[in-house]
Amino acid sequence: MKKILVVSFSQSGQLSQIVEKFLTPFKGVDIDQVNIEPKKPFPFPWDTTSFYDAMPETVLEEPIEINPPQFKHQNYDLIIFGYQPWFLSPAMPATAILKNSEFCKRLKDTPIITLLGARNMWLNAQESLKQLIKEAKGELVGHIPLVDKTFNLISVITIVHWLSTGKKTKKWGIFPLPGVSEKDINETSIFGEIAEKSLQNEDFTNFQKDVLALNKIQINTSILFIESRAKTLFKIWANTIKKRGTTPKKRKTWLTIFRIYLYFALFIVSPIILTIYTLVFRPLTLGKIKRKKEYFRNVKLN
Repeated sequence: MKKILVVSFSQSGQLSQIVEKFLTPFKGVDIDQVNIEPKKPFPFPWDTTSFYDAMPETVLEEPIEINPPQFKHQNYDLIIFGYQPWFLSPAMPATAILKNSEFCKRLKDTPIITLLGARNMWLNAQESLKQLIKEAKGELVGHIPLVDKTFNLISVITIVHWLSTGKKTKKWGIFPLPGVSEKDINETSIFGEIAEKSLQNEDFTNFQKDVLALNKIQINTSILFIESRAKTLFKIWANTIKKRGTTPKKRKTWLTIFRIYLYFALFIVSPIILTIYTLVFRPLTLGKIKRKKEYFRNVKLN
């Protein structure tokens, strides 16, 4: 009997739904599901202080303490890793288990599929995952990102509503529902069918190619442009907050400054820069954009 290890962390429950739908096609398989459990749980819904307080360590990819994961087997035929991006980086629980020696032992020489649910920015987070998997000598064979397809600034408003209230509802009754759509979540089983077939054939060589052939993984050019610059800025902010926020009061002050900066960048600076980029520079870099999108849709690490 084939053995699958499924490791994930879902704060809102959305990722759990995605993983469940992905696993639907697997029959007659020994599935070992492990939930990552932080020793100090993160709140949901988030309060503003706790949310931004998680930023520096998330961006700098510092592992938190988690309860020791319990695995049924020493080796698996496939590992499915479900995670969420936080601040353009893997969520802290995801980083923590990828730096856990017992989990890394099971990653070695094992096919791995990453599965994520995000607002819309996941490129930098996935690059970090690729590197961590490579360091553990795992074999990344597939990546499936599910995102909120609403316009960027609208999705900021709807996700804040969801994360701050815990309710996946329409803000004021007029905004779209936040998060990955139910349609996209339900269709995750299509990817599971490809994975199940690859597992039975013991061949994941063409898994990502078959996934991409469905034409469901798209990368918005504006998001690509934002992410190519934002992670560097986030690292500067994270290091500054860690360096200067030496007391709880100072840290809170610097986090407040970062929060103001973030909203100013999102709603004022970003639209202006994107307009200039779209009108002036984007037409001159279409080939480069195409190559970058192709790279991020695949699993190789530069």
